Amino acid sequence: MKVQGRMFIWLAVFMLVMAIVYGVWSKEPAGTTALFLAFGLSIMIGYYLAFTARRVDVGAQDNKDADVADDAGELGFFSPHSWQPLSLAIGGALAFLGVVFGWWLLFFSAPILMIGLFGWVFEYYRGENANQ
Repeated sequence: MKVQGRMFIWLAVFMLVMAIVYGVWSKEPAGTTALFLAFGLSIMIGYYLAFTARRVDVGAQDNKDADVADDAGELGFFSPHSWQPLSLAIGGALAFLGVVFGWWLLFFSAPILMIGLFGWVFEYYRGENANQ
């Protein structure tokens, strides 16, 4: 994770320099704002990765002499079956259609989004998959 953190921090430094140069030369506010926002996103991700790298064990990607097989094994827990992303996708699609057809459509999409979000967050706290 150290390598990825450094990459994002260097990307953030590059974005900051480019945002300043672009803002001075072009005097165009939209592109300058977008570059500063890209800087902010890159620095947040880079800081998170660098901060987390200090708290976890060294991975194979941080060892220069590592082989591909050194990183083998279980990477984490991924839900094998879940219907919640489908309800989030439907609610999100309706919300974006609300921008096109009318804001009244958000009244129908917000409950679908909330049901999907709460269902996804608390999926393993209730029902047959409860493990807490």
